[in-house]
Amino acid sequence: MGEARPTLRLDKWLWQARFVKSRSLAAKLIETAGIRVNGQRIAKPAYAVGPGDVLTFALGTRVVVARILALGTRRGPAPEARALYEDLSPPPPPPDLSRPVPAPGGRPDKRERRRFPPAAPEALD
Repeated sequence: MGEARPTLRLDKWLWQARFVKSRSLAAKLIETAGIRVNGQRIAKPAYAVGPGDVLTFALGTRVVVARILALGTRRGPAPEARALYEDLSPPPPPPDLSRPVPAPGGRPDKRERRRFPPAAPEALD
């Protein structure tokens, strides 16, 4: 008989690979947005994934495609998390240069307000 393939819950793997901040957010992402594992839509956080599986899911405004390389044992630092997967995502689209860019500045912060001298009392009348 062949050996059993090592697996881990999908929500736990997404959390360990630092795609989401918590396992509950990972479960919500799986249930609502749906994640594809090897092209098959998955709606259960307890789905078992292992090395070699390809995940496809929307994260914010981008589509993430990742091949699982390893199963983590903990949620470690970012370099350790990046070693768990290979990013196969398409490159982001170029920025739209036709959209207006807001002018820097806007409302002054606390430091900028301190630079201005207080108004003279007669100027307030």
